[in-house]
Formats: sequence, C-alpha cells, structure tokens
Amino acid sequence: MTKIYEFKEKSLDGKEIDFSGYKGDVLLVVNTASKCGYTPQYKGLEELNKKYSAKGLKVLGFPCNQFGGQEPGDAAEIHNFCEKNYGVDFQMFSKIDVNGKDANPLYTYLKEAAPEEKGADIKWNFSKFLIDRKGNVVKRFDSKVKPEELASDIEKVL
Repeated sequence: MTKIYEFKEKSLDGKEIDFSGYKGDVLLVVNTASKCGYTPQYKGLEELNKKYSAKGLKVLGFPCNQFGGQEPGDAAEIHNFCEKNYGVDFQMFSKIDVNGKDANPLYTYLKEAAPEEKGADIKWNFSKFLIDRKGNVVKRFDSKVKPEELASDIEKVL
C-alpha cells in the first residue's frame, strides 16, 4: 500500500471506515490509552478537533494496550471512558497493536512513511502522525509532545 487512503479500519462500534473518505482532509493519527500518564492528552486532542475540524482536520484515535497494559478495556469501556472523562467527539477505532508481528498494517505504513525515525517502532502511548491533504505523512510526534504544541504544524498543512 502506498497511500493512507487505501486502508479500512474498524471503529469502536465495529463499523468499517474506508480511509478514502478522508481524501482532502488533514489527519492526526494517535495511539491512545485510558490508564496512561499521557491520558489527559485526550482533552487537548478534543480541543484541536473542535478548533480545526471545520477547516478539515480529522483526529483519529487508535486504542492500544501494548505499553504497560494501559488500555485493558473493551470497546464499550473505552468509548464510555473517553466520552465521560474528556468529551471525546473525534473518531475512535478498535483496539490495535502498533508494533511487533501483529502490528496493524496502518501503523506499519505510518512508521515507514514518517519522514523522521523512518520505520522506528512506536515508543509509547499518544504518539502522533500528522498527514497532509494529499495523504503524505509530514511529521511524527513523540508522546511527550502535547496536542496544544501541534497547532502551528497543523495550521501549516490546513
């Protein structure tokens, strides 16, 4: 696969989402967890979603339990946690692996397409990938980078 638009992923409620529907949008793809020190980043991600969605930003969350078992819940528990605690309104997907032999193909693609750290494994929860309107991965952000610090990079590609 050569473009992000060729992927199809399952939402938290089990519906298949065809990424071709995101053509022309700016995407921020994040691996998430409900019991992580970085979990409060959900608030900042939702703020980015609210601020820039009308301009074409789509925040996409992918729960992952690979880092310290910090996403143990099932889809309903993840949904309820995100909505109740952070008012998450952006698209959340089914729980996946981001590294290793069972890594989701989307994440294998993102890691290879990122301009820096090409092919490097995801180090922790809340790593972020920014994708421009043409489907190019333009930047990869470490977990420590807070969502509010992404505004200038997002604005450049909007």
